[in-house]
Amino acid sequence: MTGRMDITDLLARHKADGFMIVGNVDNADFYYATNFFASDKYTYIQTSGPKEILVVSEMEKGRAKLESRIADIRTLQDYNYAEKLKQRGDSYQAYTDCIAEILQKEGIRKLGIPRDFPYHIAQSLKEGGFTIIDMESPFRKLRSIKREDEVEHIRYAQKACEKAMAAAIDLIHRSEMIDGKLLFRGFELTADDVRREIDLVLLDSGCEAVGTIVACGQQAANPHWEGEGPLKANEPIVIDIFPRSKKYRYFADMSRTVLKGEASPELQNMYDAVLAAQKEAIDMIKPGVLCSDIHNRVCDVLESHGFKTMRDGSKVGFIHSTGHGIGLEIHEAPFVGTQAISLEKGNVIAIEPGLYYPDHGGIRIEDMLLVTEDGCENLTSLEKRFLI
Repeated sequence: MTGRMDITDLLARHKADGFMIVGNVDNADFYYATNFFASDKYTYIQTSGPKEILVVSEMEKGRAKLESRIADIRTLQDYNYAEKLKQRGDSYQAYTDCIAEILQKEGIRKLGIPRDFPYHIAQSLKEGGFTIIDMESPFRKLRSIKREDEVEHIRYAQKACEKAMAAAIDLIHRSEMIDGKLLFRGFELTADDVRREIDLVLLDSGCEAVGTIVACGQQAANPHWEGEGPLKANEPIVIDIFPRSKKYRYFADMSRTVLKGEASPELQNMYDAVLAAQKEAIDMIKPGVLCSDIHNRVCDVLESHGFKTMRDGSKVGFIHSTGHGIGLEIHEAPFVGTQAISLEKGNVIAIEPGLYYPDHGGIRIEDMLLVTEDGCENLTSLEKRFLI
C-alpha cells in the first residue's frame, strides 16, 4: 500500500493541527495507516500540513523503513529518550516527553486523538499545554471501503477458513452414533477435538483463530459460548470460525450449523427459517441499501416463520444484529443492524442470522459478502447442509 492517508478535511472541521495514534500490535487503525506494527510502543502523527510521521524505537527503524508506507520515520533516540528517562525515572513520562517535543517542533498545539487513546499520555500532554480534541477515528470509515489488495487478503483468510470448516464438518460426519453419543475412534468426540482439527488446518494455511465456537445443543443457544465437552447426536452444533491471516492480518468469518442424526421438527423449522432469512438478506445487498432495511427484512422473515426477534424485545429467538463489516478487525464498520447506514461498493460484510432457544439449542448460518457495483459477491462457497 502506497500513497498518503489524507485526513486534512477532518482536521479542519475539528480545528486541529494534527492527529495522533499511539499504537500496539492489536491496533487496526495504526496498521491500516502505516502498514507496520511492533511489540514496542510506537506512534503515528499526521499534521494539517499534511505530513505523516512514524515514531519507533531505534531497534525497529530498519524494519519500519522496509515495511511501512511512511517515509518520515523517526526514533525515540532522535529526541534523547535515554536522557529523558534518566531525568524522569519513568518510561511512560519519558516517552510522552519525546512525543511532546515532536508536536512542538511540528507546530501542533491542538491535537486530535481517537477515543481509545492512552489516558496517561493524553493527560500529560494536556498538562504540558496541548489542547486535546476527542475525535472519532478517521480511519474506521476509510477501512470500511476495501481496496482490491484488502479484498485479496480477506479471500486468502476465507480460503483457509473454508478448509478448516470442511475438516470440522467431515470429522463430525465420520463419527459414530452410539446411545446418543458421537464417538470417533472409540472415544467421545468433543468440542475441543473439533477445535484442534480447525486450528491445525488454519495453521497449515498460514492463519490463526482465537475464540472458535463449536457449541452443541443447549450450549449453542448462547451465541458466543465457545462450547465444551462431548458432542451429541441429534443436536445442533454451531461452528463459527473467524481466522486471521498471520501474514496479512486480515480476518475472514463464517458459520455453519450441522447435526449428526435426526433433527426434531422444531430444529428443522429453525434451520429452514434462518436459511430463508439469510437468503433474503443476501439478495438485498447492493450499494445504497440501508443496513437497517436488511436487518428488518431478516426480522420479518423469521417472524413470519413464527419465531421471536430482538425487534420486539425478546430474549430468545433472533437476539443479535444481522451482520458486521470484516477486515483488520473481526467486527468493524459497517454494522448491519438497527442503524440506517448505507452500504457502499467495497464493503465486506458478514450476514449471520440466527435463532436461539434454550430448550432446543441454536442455529446460525454466516456468509461473507463483498458489495459490488450493482450487487454483491458471496465470498463463501462452502455448502449449507444441516444434516450430515
